[in-house]
Amino acid sequence: MDTIVDLKQAIDQLVKEKGIERQVVLEAMEQAVLTAANKKYRNTRDLEAHYNHESGEVELFEFVTVVEEVEDSYKEIGLDEAHEIDPEAELGDSLGEKLDASSFSRIAAQTAKQVIIQKVRDAERETIYNEYSDRIWEVITGMVRRFEKGELLIDLGRAEAVLPAKEQMPREVYRPGDRIRAIITEIRMTTKGPQIMLSRTHPSMLAKLFEAEVPEIAEGIVEINAIVRDAGSRAKIAVSSNDRDVDPVGACVGMRGARVQNVVSELRGEKIDIIPWSEDIARFACNALSPAQVSKVFVDEEKRALEIIVADDQLSLAIGKRGQNVSLAARLTGCRIDIKSESKVADADEVQEFASFDATASDEVAEQNESPETPVLEDAVSDKAEASVETVVE
Repeated sequence: MDTIVDLKQAIDQLVKEKGIERQVVLEAMEQAVLTAANKKYRNTRDLEAHYNHESGEVELFEFVTVVEEVEDSYKEIGLDEAHEIDPEAELGDSLGEKLDASSFSRIAAQTAKQVIIQKVRDAERETIYNEYSDRIWEVITGMVRRFEKGELLIDLGRAEAVLPAKEQMPREVYRPGDRIRAIITEIRMTTKGPQIMLSRTHPSMLAKLFEAEVPEIAEGIVEINAIVRDAGSRAKIAVSSNDRDVDPVGACVGMRGARVQNVVSELRGEKIDIIPWSEDIARFACNALSPAQVSKVFVDEEKRALEIIVADDQLSLAIGKRGQNVSLAARLTGCRIDIKSESKVADADEVQEFASFDATASDEVAEQNESPETPVLEDAVSDKAEASVETVVE
């Protein structure tokens, strides 16, 4: 059969190049021949196609049912005629006869080829989907292919992934051919095949990078309890240890900061604060505001709110640039945080004490509270500081 010459070799080549299971290719071949035959015979016959492993051919069979009175000569056969083929044939039996597949026209052969191509493509898409659906939240390496409407299209080898604009790190610039690392967040099956979604800003990206750098995390000795990120600028990661002899912060920092520096380099200089986790919310909040030093903490457990007092020279450090430090600390702890300086608290106490002795001072107190010199930065920051804890997705 001219159209299926060296079929075994063609099958071996498809299996090797596309990484598809042999059975899938064989089923595609059988379906292709069957589709071409049905088109040739205009679906008037009951046909089946089967691959013969010995001969290396797809054989085509026509089946007819043994009946007393024939109404459809293409699908039925009389009992007497059936006995000529099989003396033991009975009513209701199905008899098969091998057809000459070489009689297919060139159009039929082309149809078979197209069906094979489509089947192979579908099988390849299914294989890719199954492979990457098991790798969600895994950091992978790819090559930048091109830009499309702000999105980066990444070549992963056997598949193409998408890095949306909102999942890209600020101020990062890539050119076609550059290598890039990102975490798989989602895989969708579309009409064009599997669509793999990537991210470089997700907190899990940071968690996986630390897991790769810190053996204690991979072994479960050190745990990452919470992570928050202002991608490209600053991140805070809370860690704890299941072994009293292992310092979780030291393990993540590494000898002379080597481990954390590798992560920082991958994230293009993003500052990372590694702090110890604590179930005591007051202690945890003090750690979360690092590198600032905290003087006092007042906890309102019912409202999940914290009032934190710091020295005057620590106020700007605790708040951070544009309120970033206190905002990340609030998200990490899951509490509303109000920060005040010691001098402001002392002034407030003096005014309150003075007002309690002289009722006429109430107007003066009111004027002082309304004075434009009264700092309002803390209130503005506290409004920004309320957020929810972002927990690492494993």
